[in-house]
Amino acid sequence: MLYSRMIIALKGLLLKAGMTIRPDSFMLMALENGIVMSEPRILPNFIVLEGLDGSGTTTQMRLLERRLNELSLPHACTSEPTGGPIGTLLRDILKSKISVQAKTVALLFAADRREHLEAPQEGMLSRLERGELVICDRYLFSSLAYQGPACGFQFVRRLNAEFPLPQHLVFLDTPIPVSQQRIRGRERLELYDGSALQPAILSAYRRAFALFSCAGMQVHWLNGSRSPEEIFKDLWTIFLALPMLKG
Repeated sequence: MLYSRMIIALKGLLLKAGMTIRPDSFMLMALENGIVMSEPRILPNFIVLEGLDGSGTTTQMRLLERRLNELSLPHACTSEPTGGPIGTLLRDILKSKISVQAKTVALLFAADRREHLEAPQEGMLSRLERGELVICDRYLFSSLAYQGPACGFQFVRRLNAEFPLPQHLVFLDTPIPVSQQRIRGRERLELYDGSALQPAILSAYRRAFALFSCAGMQVHWLNGSRSPEEIFKDLWTIFLALPMLKG
């Protein structure tokens, strides 16, 4: 009943914003009937970058985009929240333009992720099937890290139980004082940027990585306190091990 009421409330929020999406994006049946955890599948050529806000994932994505363009490799550099209707709503929530309940945020991220994966033509799964390399700035690990402390880790885990895992997960391990110093120059702080929240977020990240430690996903920890060029040198080494770059 609780999940059903949350789904109804979430649909109402999206309708009020003039947005429509596929019903399965809410994983309605899974939520109403209980979620059965299964062994997640690994998606080859899917790479995810993660880290605290201010860790430098956006900068590394720009460097990756430039290098892959230079090599004329088929690829897609993307991010979450997306630029779609749900992702746009989430960005307004993160900027505190809209106020919603913590679990609503977690539900919206899961719905946005479903669209991001399964949208025809432009979805990540379609791109991977076409032979593209897909790199995503944030994925389900961010949901566990950022929404987990407020909503309950297991609640967020259940919402994301059906999603596949990347072949490689790269975590930019940046000390909290360093990441906080970097975001001080931003025009406006977002919902999860406060320094008091960062220890719990980092702890949830570690818990998320431990959860999937035996799933077959390769996890790489890079020192995020270095210069962007130094970080990219190590990051690119990970990419060079991919079969499509070896060829």
